[in-house]
Amino acid sequence: MKIAFFDTKSYDIEVFEPKLKQSKIRYKFYDTRLNEDCVVLAKGCDAVCVFVNDVVNKDVIDQLSEYGVKIIALRCAGFNNVDYKYAAQKGITVVRVPAYSPYAVAEHAMSLLLTSTRKIHKAYIRTRDFNFSLQGLTGFDLHGKTVGVIGTGKIGKVFIDICKGFGMKVLAYDKFPADIPDVEYKTLDEVYRESDILSFHCPLTDDTRHMFNLGTLGKIKPGVVIINTSRGALTDADALLEGIKTKKIGAACLDVYEEESGYFYEDLSDSIIDDDTLSRLISMPNVIVTSHQAFLTKEALQNIAETTIDNVLTIDSGKECPNIVI
Repeated sequence: MKIAFFDTKSYDIEVFEPKLKQSKIRYKFYDTRLNEDCVVLAKGCDAVCVFVNDVVNKDVIDQLSEYGVKIIALRCAGFNNVDYKYAAQKGITVVRVPAYSPYAVAEHAMSLLLTSTRKIHKAYIRTRDFNFSLQGLTGFDLHGKTVGVIGTGKIGKVFIDICKGFGMKVLAYDKFPADIPDVEYKTLDEVYRESDILSFHCPLTDDTRHMFNLGTLGKIKPGVVIINTSRGALTDADALLEGIKTKKIGAACLDVYEEESGYFYEDLSDSIIDDDTLSRLISMPNVIVTSHQAFLTKEALQNIAETTIDNVLTIDSGKECPNIVI
């Protein structure tokens, strides 16, 4: 068994390499992302391991099939960047890591919310310059506020528990409601209308793409705080920008961005960003952007490595794997 790892960073190598050596899997790490131009790097491999911004479309899958690749292993939960149905037609099995650490993502969402509402990011910059003025740093209590949680899977449930700890009222929307104490499920429009804070925790599908859009701006409470730590395309970036400009949105906390591929995970500090929407969002004083780092904890990385390798070995041995994308 030989695996080609794409879009790898130092933290990936640190957790994967010891486990790969222990399992006696041959491997090669590439920092480039998988796409039509570099799929040739998978030649001679039995499997490829990819991340959220790798492109695994029909053209890439055709090449992988020609090279004899039998497994596409996602080291993440989302799989919207992989044409998994076409892969199945070509005899390639797609597996993922459905739950690496819901706590990591939920805690990051709350960290963004607290940073935004209490202006911690601004205070940090000020005090580094020995500016101890409190002017412009007034926040608001989370206690007693209504939070709308859109998507109540594992991450959404953990985020709900955290919000309850702050004394917040929780409204929720999910196509498949769960039995969660002290949580009221409502329609999506009702959640939009009644929430002081909206947090998105659902996968990206045809149904959820741009579930927050220009039309949504007429439904939300003025000054609502938007949190997205799931997938960028759940929230239309142009709608977010318009909402912030018109003051319909009070703040936005974004760990993901619709067109993040090519930007996130890279050091572009000496570059000119040609995405005007992203540049304008980052320039807004009430917008916090982190570069898809909500998953990035030691515990989550360990779980990702263990599950990914176990997925590959299980498929290779002909056993049934519970993490196949179908």
